[in-house]
This record gives sequence, C-alpha cells and structure tokens, in this order.
Amino acid sequence: SPEDHIMATAALHLLDIDKDGIALVTLNRPAALNSINRALRLELLALWPELDERKDVKVIVITGAGDKAFCTGADLKERSTRSTEEMVHDRHYLTSKSTNALASVSKPVIAAIKGYCMAGGFEMVLQCDISIAADNAIFSLPECTHGFFPGGGACQRLPKLVGYQLAKELIFTGRRWDAQEAKALGLVNKIVPAGKVMDEAMTMARKIASYPSIGIIQAKRALNQSMEVGLSAGLKFDVEAWVGCMHSDEWKEKLGGFVRKERKS
Repeated sequence: SPEDHIMATAALHLLDIDKDGIALVTLNRPAALNSINRALRLELLALWPELDERKDVKVIVITGAGDKAFCTGADLKERSTRSTEEMVHDRHYLTSKSTNALASVSKPVIAAIKGYCMAGGFEMVLQCDISIAADNAIFSLPECTHGFFPGGGACQRLPKLVGYQLAKELIFTGRRWDAQEAKALGLVNKIVPAGKVMDEAMTMARKIASYPSIGIIQAKRALNQSMEVGLSAGLKFDVEAWVGCMHSDEWKEKLGGFVRKERKS
C-alpha cells in the first residue's frame, strides 16, 4: 500500500546540528516505539564516529520521536523473521559492534528519555554519559522473560552502577521501574516533566559545549578508563590525559582571563 511505502522511505533517524555545536539525534520509528531494526542499527553505527569527527559538533543529544518511547530495544518483529544462522551472524558481526559504539564516542552524549526505555533502548542509555528522564519514563530489561538475556552491555555496565545484587534482580525478574526509582538508583541524572525533557537536555548540552572541548574529552576518557582498570593504573592514565589538555592553547586563554580577574579584584 502507499502508506507502507511512505513508512519504508521515512528517515529512520533525524539529525539536527545547531549553532552551539549540539547534535540532536532522534530515533525516528515512533509507530514501532523507536525500536531498532537492522537498517537503523547500521545507520547509527555509521553515525556515531561521523559525529565524533565533525568539528561543528561538541555534544550529542539522543532522543526518540513522539512521546510514547525513547526506544524499546531491538525490533522483535523483524528479528522473528530471521533464521538462527542470520541471528548468530548479526550478533557476531553487527550487534556486537553496537554494544560499545556509542560509549566510545569522545564527545559527551546526553540521553533525553520520554516514555518507554527498555531492553536495548536502556542499554543505549547505559552507553550515554548523562541522562534526563521525563516523569513518565518507564524502564525495564525484559529479555530473560523471553528466554534470552540483555546482551547489549547491561550485564557488564549495570552492576557497576547499582551493584551486582540489584543488577541481577532487575535482569532476572525483567520487572519495570519508573523514573523515581531510576533516579534513586543513580541510573538517571534528573527527572523533569515530560514537556521539559528536551529543554533540560539542551540546556545541559549547551553548558557543556560552552567549555573548551579538550578538557571535557580528556575527562571523559579518564572516567571511561576508571570502569576498566584499578586505581593505580587509572591515576597513571589521568597524568597522560591531563598532559593531553596542555597541547591545547584554549586552557591558557581561560587561565589568563582568570588571573586577570584576580588581579583586578
């Protein structure tokens, strides 16, 4: 039907880059609750490194089209049509690449979450640096209830945020939790009314984008490293990351301005 054709040709994601250097990425499958089909996964895998490289992008904000969902994970309708061999191939050569693609972006990434944020959608949020949730946000990792498990990084990332016992409870039971519980568990940074989510995410993005990029990028590298290594190795990494900031003259200008202010006062 003509309607199906329109759906097929609609952009699976929307990209808007503003003058402040904020790249807004909108997952654009609202009728499918912004679930990720194979085509969208391939688009996003290409998009993250491309945005990371762009000089006009300082911060990335990710959201879902419509008010019902941020993202509900993999498109299970599509997945059910694929053979076991195709699924295994996808897992090795496609899905496995997306479990760290967003986390390895050098620039800060903010998730703006409205409505359902589930399965691979929540695993995408776990790869972001900061998350702003609407008061109507609903989270879950329901994979175990379907006979598989959250294989998009939640088993590795979630225990580091909430501890092993709680991560096991959330994953084994597949239960839902709301924005308030997500905030209490430290899984989101802020809860705001649904109509204010984008404003809040963009305000935070603009604030971060107004600072010299080098310091933010090196801080993110050091913070990401802390998830990988012990304290001594992490502190050694910090020295090198800090020296990396010295290769930029931006900090000298800032410091000069700060010293001039001090002298005047």
